[in-house]
Amino acid sequence: MRLIRIICLFLYLPVIAQNGNEPMRVTDLTKIRSIGSIAVSPDGKQVVYVVTAIEPKGEEFNYINQLWLSDLSGKSQPIQLTSKENAGQPAWSPDGKQIAFIRNADNKPQIFLLPLQGGEAKQLTTHKYGASNPQFSADGKKILFSSGVGYNDLLNDSALNPGKQPPTWTSERPGYPETANTAKPDPNGSLEQIRAYLDKNAADQKATVIHRLNFQDEANVNPALSFNHYYQLELNTDAKPQALTRGFFRYGNAQYLPNGDMLMITQIDSTQHPDRSRGNQIRRLSADGKWTTLLNGAETQYSNLRVSPSGKSIAFLRAPEEGLQIAELCIAPIDNPTQFKTYPFDRSKNNLRWSSDEKSVYFTAQSNGVAPIYRLDINAQKIVPITGNNNGISQLEVLPKQLVYVQTNIESPFELYRSELTGEKPQQLTELNTTWIVSKKISRPEKQIFYNELNQPVEYWVMKPTNYEARKKYPVLLEIHGGPSSMWGPGEASMWHEYQYFCSQGYGVVYCNPRGSGGYGLDFLKSNVNDWGTGPTRDVLKALDLTVAEGWTDTTKLLVTGGSYAGYLVAWIISHDKRFAAACSQRGVYDLATFFGEGNAWRLVPNYFGGYPWQEPTRNILQRESPLTYVENITTPYIIFHGDNDRRTGFVQSEMIYRSLKVLDRPVEYVRHPNATHEITRSGVNRQRIDQMLRTYEFFERWIQTKSK
Repeated sequence: MRLIRIICLFLYLPVIAQNGNEPMRVTDLTKIRSIGSIAVSPDGKQVVYVVTAIEPKGEEFNYINQLWLSDLSGKSQPIQLTSKENAGQPAWSPDGKQIAFIRNADNKPQIFLLPLQGGEAKQLTTHKYGASNPQFSADGKKILFSSGVGYNDLLNDSALNPGKQPPTWTSERPGYPETANTAKPDPNGSLEQIRAYLDKNAADQKATVIHRLNFQDEANVNPALSFNHYYQLELNTDAKPQALTRGFFRYGNAQYLPNGDMLMITQIDSTQHPDRSRGNQIRRLSADGKWTTLLNGAETQYSNLRVSPSGKSIAFLRAPEEGLQIAELCIAPIDNPTQFKTYPFDRSKNNLRWSSDEKSVYFTAQSNGVAPIYRLDINAQKIVPITGNNNGISQLEVLPKQLVYVQTNIESPFELYRSELTGEKPQQLTELNTTWIVSKKISRPEKQIFYNELNQPVEYWVMKPTNYEARKKYPVLLEIHGGPSSMWGPGEASMWHEYQYFCSQGYGVVYCNPRGSGGYGLDFLKSNVNDWGTGPTRDVLKALDLTVAEGWTDTTKLLVTGGSYAGYLVAWIISHDKRFAAACSQRGVYDLATFFGEGNAWRLVPNYFGGYPWQEPTRNILQRESPLTYVENITTPYIIFHGDNDRRTGFVQSEMIYRSLKVLDRPVEYVRHPNATHEITRSGVNRQRIDQMLRTYEFFERWIQTKSK
């Protein structure tokens, strides 16, 4: 078996030289500050960005989002622009004198304007549906914004739905009248009054009536339909926001053209319910209100639409609406968009940005464990990476002579950077995390590669305990990613703290991108179709075996953990392998047929297994690939986590495998976190995030006993 070893190198050498001796503590999770959306000033001299911090309040830790401003020269310290109430989604006025942003008012997002010459932010909108994603027109006289409008509101809104007519697509509630019901609720009245009474019960949350295909959001059973619509507000007037879009359709990715027209991606006008039609189109809305369809894809999804600075061209991503695919990067002249050109690049792309001369398009893409910035030379039709191969880029803006981006590396999970257009001479502009991390003793990953039985290169990373000493033996924790199409590596921010915490507790950490991971091309992505268990297990266990072969691991103290799809794979592994002293699954899937009905990620079933649970070939595959089928083989001490409000994978999954193991009298513990969703470990309640990490550590210690009792 071929094996390649690569020691990771890092760009920010001054921090490496100052590496401290303090261990990473679990509560250091609350010190991490992250950067959200960024916006560069029209003169290219400043950047405003959203910083998310975690602040203690009694025994809790609350998220706080505020706007910060940095000088792109790096010669002055960043300035905090807002305080108290959360703020987000900043947008510069064309003259650079004020910033529009979003803040909640009366429980709805509204647009505020902050004058940079001084003074308090003033509320601009009081829109009944709320206002998000502000964008100034080129002349600065108008602001475009979006609002989420519920089905019942849309049915009765004459501006968005002239004539208050029901949708033209087929009703998902057969036989029920879709016209607005103005009758007075009365349980003893007419049929219309009874219907009004039943509707009031549903509105008062006394009943949940479900008739949609996609009836689950991330946290709840949610039968309500919502539609994104766009409005335009004339500034410096008393005019109310004007609705630009109408009907029972969803609109997105809207942006102004230099002449005042707009482009946006819209749901296709069809007779299909929005839950069933996933294709969309790119349309143009002229300043006089006329629509033109530029690209229409009945079975195509367009995304990441980006207008060039002159307004003459557009860049976008294009992919089939169903199945496992990697979207194509396309560029088209706006006056003849059907003559678009595609630029092959076998990675999932994001953050499309034009160069000022329109000769290049920059973007980010997950690739081989990191997420660099790439540049497409349009004339040469060549794509090259321009940032380092150990970093992850999460935000990107392109200026005439420089790049501005948010970067994750081992030294810090989030910092703002600038560089030349070539990626050379990177300069760190913030010290949101490096100032406290510099005192911590950090474990640095060593990248390695092996080839599996399909002759695919499989990358993995090994992190030794921070207290590592040669000739000693240490427990090793195998960390597995979810998705299954996620990807981990040194540029991954969400796992930064967890890896460092377990290394500080004296554990080695191994993580791997097995077959089916993103970041390695379409063939690799599809190589776990009809094979969620056996093949990926071979890959992650091979990474562990090769780490054990290095000679510093205690093979009686091997541990494994993972969430979502990785929760599934942990259960699969311990039902087929006995090497682990203890195991942990978080928010996992254990019975695939049940998951089809319980989770809002149900499309994974037809996408990966070729059909539905009632179809015999697929039914047999789902049973074969479900860990619950092999539950009698599980004897490894096992802790299982799930959130009470997790609707992506569904908490019944964990109840089924826990009860099965309890009936079998196996060593199992089950932890439910109240109100937690599938995002608990990434953006959940911080006290619960800390709780889950500590319970995992405590459970492991029961079985490997590295610490004195």
